[in-house]
Amino acid sequence: MRHQTLFRSGRLGALALTLVAGMIAGTGLPAQADPVRQDDPSNTWSADLVTIDDDDTNVTNVDGRLRLADLTRTPASLRRPVPEGMLVTATHQLATPADLVTADYKGVGPGAGAGTGVTIEVRGQQADGEWGEWREAGTALSEPTLLVQVRVVLTGANATIGELALSATLTASPKTHAATPGLTYRVFATREGLVGGTTANGHVITSRDHFVALPSRRGLAARNAGDYTVKVCTTSGTLRCEYAPVWDVGPWNTTDDYWNPSATRQSWKDLPQGRPEAQAAYQNNYNGGEDQFGRQVANPAGIDLADGTFWDGLKLTDNSWVNVSYLWTGTGSRATLGNDLLNIRPSASTSGTALGYVAPYSRVPVECFATGTTVTGTYRTSNQWDRLATGQFISHAYVASITGGTVAAC
Repeated sequence: MRHQTLFRSGRLGALALTLVAGMIAGTGLPAQADPVRQDDPSNTWSADLVTIDDDDTNVTNVDGRLRLADLTRTPASLRRPVPEGMLVTATHQLATPADLVTADYKGVGPGAGAGTGVTIEVRGQQADGEWGEWREAGTALSEPTLLVQVRVVLTGANATIGELALSATLTASPKTHAATPGLTYRVFATREGLVGGTTANGHVITSRDHFVALPSRRGLAARNAGDYTVKVCTTSGTLRCEYAPVWDVGPWNTTDDYWNPSATRQSWKDLPQGRPEAQAAYQNNYNGGEDQFGRQVANPAGIDLADGTFWDGLKLTDNSWVNVSYLWTGTGSRATLGNDLLNIRPSASTSGTALGYVAPYSRVPVECFATGTTVTGTYRTSNQWDRLATGQFISHAYVASITGGTVAAC
């Protein structure tokens, strides 16, 4: 049996559950929380490695062992022929707040080279109602929680796992959340393309698709979810932005959460915060000019953009420097979109020239709301418009829910 420790980020349970009652001003729309697994709260439990559902990718359970289902499937953005799959467990309610989870697992087969094997990752729900980043063994996260979720990642043909036992304890005091916009860095963006390929979360890439890839699973959302969404904006010419979910891992690396400070950054802690390893390798011959897999880095990319985000959202014609905001690193109210590609307008009106898009399933910040053109959308008919940032409005008619507290008038 192998043993790993995982720090679990999360939110205090009482506060977590009361946030569900938050109402968006002027609409009567209740904030919605993620569904909680209906079992007895416990700080020791066993993960279900048998049930495979829609948020799991390329895994199967044979004779009580979780293994890869397709040995030819690899995350599209990485362009690396090593198969990978993952299982995301149901959320688990703890009996008492905790920020440290230990994981005991057995029956792990050997990997097939560098960067292969089994990784156990964990996340918790924060005091603002958002999920914290996925973190791996031995890495401290931000705060105690009463709601946790575990992800098992298999990399390489021989990676398997039998049983997984978990235990949660408290090591730190709760944090108080203040509204913050999140981290923003200027990085080089490349076009992912690869239509017909499969992303790390199991999404099959379509023509003019809308999502992004980042070189770390810490910010990887499940398929058709936007827990981890970025705002990507052009840095030259006419300003255009797109809010898009993180659905793939890459380019180049898989352990480069460069947006985090060195104290919590998974790899390359000596690099400045906000500087991708691929950029340092390409520009400064860092790591001998190679990525984590020993490949010579051919461009400084810190983000991959799907074709629709690249061509239609930002109207780029070539790989380019962009400003990226990692929205889950901020706090405050969030709007969750359904399966609609939504125009960003400069005012609360359909007559304004579109400034970009909010991609389907994104979760975006809401600063305040304004009254404007009445729109009939997926969820309601409404004259309310939600302001995401200065000069960026979306129709509330297409917003599935608001979480993180009450939104006031602008």
